[in-house]
Amino acid sequence: MTMSGQDKQFSGRKVLITGGGTGAGADLAISFANAGADVFIAGRRLAALEDIATRHAGIRAIQADVASENSVANMFSCSGACDIVIANAGIAASAPFHKLSLADWNSMMDINLTGVFLTLREGFKQMNDWGRLLVISSIAGLKGYPYVTHYCASKHGVIGLVRALAFEVARKPITVNAICPGYLDTPMTGRSAQNIVEKTGRPVDNAIQALTAGNPQRRLISTAEISTAAMWLCAPGSESVNGQAIAITGGE
Repeated sequence: MTMSGQDKQFSGRKVLITGGGTGAGADLAISFANAGADVFIAGRRLAALEDIATRHAGIRAIQADVASENSVANMFSCSGACDIVIANAGIAASAPFHKLSLADWNSMMDINLTGVFLTLREGFKQMNDWGRLLVISSIAGLKGYPYVTHYCASKHGVIGLVRALAFEVARKPITVNAICPGYLDTPMTGRSAQNIVEKTGRPVDNAIQALTAGNPQRRLISTAEISTAAMWLCAPGSESVNGQAIAITGGE
């Protein structure tokens, strides 16, 4: 669908999105590009990023590892200073607490928490007159779940980071917020469902029902809902929304 000039509300804005090659990150990239932004998507799998970039002339791909300080610095060297920085890259895994290894723990923290820290820090350092820092977190950052203690810990850490940083940017034309969805209709959720199937023998449909049981609407969250919330947080009229963890969960 062709958008009118009035719909190009992010014309002149530069957006960087980590984890932009799939799921919510890809939807965010296309949504902001459709709204006129100059979008950079970053991630470890260049082929996936380039596939998304072919879908809109306003999207460019950068290969980067958010867990690497040097790689994140290079990512912003490639993009230049960005008005909107969205830390979306993340991983998920499950295991009983007593079976978690230190390597499991460190891997989760490296991507989900340290990666967010590095991305927001470098993005913030390059912001001048205006900026929006966003994190796509999870409802697991607001409550606990069994068998994902390391995941919950990483996401709770992200929410703490957002809430603390909000006080530091409060006197500037910059805001920092987190979006906390429930299970999304993405490949990552598909992998979670398959994990349930393999461990329990349940049918796939039954596994999806188990994942959505906490959502009063009994459905997966669409990636478009995440993009809509993110664009609102970056649009005029949201200037006082700062340090928030916005749950998109159907009422959970």
